[in-house]
Amino acid sequence: MKTLVLAVAAALLIGVASPSAHAQHPEAANAPTFGIAVVDISYVFKEHAQFKATMENMKNEMKKIEDSLKAKRDQIAQMEDARNQLKVGTPDYKNMDDKLAAAKAQFNLEMDRLRKDLMEKESKIYYNTYRQISYTIANYAKQRKIGLVLRFSGDPVDPTNPKDILKDINRPVVFENNVDITRDIVALVNNGAATNAAANPQSGQPLK
Repeated sequence: MKTLVLAVAAALLIGVASPSAHAQHPEAANAPTFGIAVVDISYVFKEHAQFKATMENMKNEMKKIEDSLKAKRDQIAQMEDARNQLKVGTPDYKNMDDKLAAAKAQFNLEMDRLRKDLMEKESKIYYNTYRQISYTIANYAKQRKIGLVLRFSGDPVDPTNPKDILKDINRPVVFENNVDITRDIVALVNNGAATNAAANPQSGQPLK
């Protein structure tokens, strides 16, 4: 099974062997001429087939964990109800109270561990995907003699939203003349990625 790295390498080799295989979109027509390009990284993430499949797989995993934790919470609630039926100060009450405290402590430890594991896993997914995208952009730029690639946002601005307006005013790229390579990068990262993601959504590896 191809790894994510091999899928990208294959896509880049195809681009070198047959330029027409990844013909530039009109938006990127002037990038080689000017030696400058822009790319919408957020859009690439949104359209990245393997990234989306992996995140969907993670959502399913989170749902299973939530269901498991809910079942354990219900058990603890039942233990608490049972303890409350006992007379305070009796040996039975104290014994049940000790078991309840231990169950709550164990539950909190497990929940914290699972939350940390999920956060680490999500961070790795984003990190690996971003490295793959960066690798692809760098190779794309080198093949076309583009010396500088700037990040920009192609999201529409809501004129009624002050945050959107401020973000638009502060954006580093004010104008681009057909140097947007975003669609080309999306095509490259998705070359063969959908099949690989469906087979093994967790197969992404950091680029070496």
